[in-house]
Amino acid sequence: MVKALLIEKMIRFYEGSRHDIEHFLKVHAYAALIGQLEALPDDLQEKLELAAIVHDIACPLCRQKYGNAAGPLQEKESEALLRPFLAEFNRPPQQLERIIWLVCHHHTTEPVDGIDHRILLEADFLVNASEGQLPAEAIRAFRDKVFRTPAGMRLLAEIYPEV
Repeated sequence: MVKALLIEKMIRFYEGSRHDIEHFLKVHAYAALIGQLEALPDDLQEKLELAAIVHDIACPLCRQKYGNAAGPLQEKESEALLRPFLAEFNRPPQQLERIIWLVCHHHTTEPVDGIDHRILLEADFLVNASEGQLPAEAIRAFRDKVFRTPAGMRLLAEIYPEV
């Protein structure tokens, strides 16, 4: 139920920005799928999915404040937004801190800290590659640098067979 309520809150948060809404929904779907295929423990799966839902919470602020939503700017601005945003969901402190950490590092590819971090990077890239219409060489480079989960690599190969 927490995931559904958080998704609903994020949809309201984005105030009709279909791109932002569709983006986080797709990232969440890929993260959930990869996590399930990788047989994550339930508690880790939940942290991953909640982080995927809110991973781009700083985008509207960054576009307004800086004129763009570059990854490092999102990572810088996310924590201050997340703490009050997530407060009503009464998550255990350890879970809350991990969600915040993941969101504040979802563009940091080195070092990767845990399979949940790896999966969030992979899921976000699967969506960003499509939305940004990245060329095959850029997809290959990111694959070689970041993708490590068998499920993520299979999905990437199936979605981008030209790579």
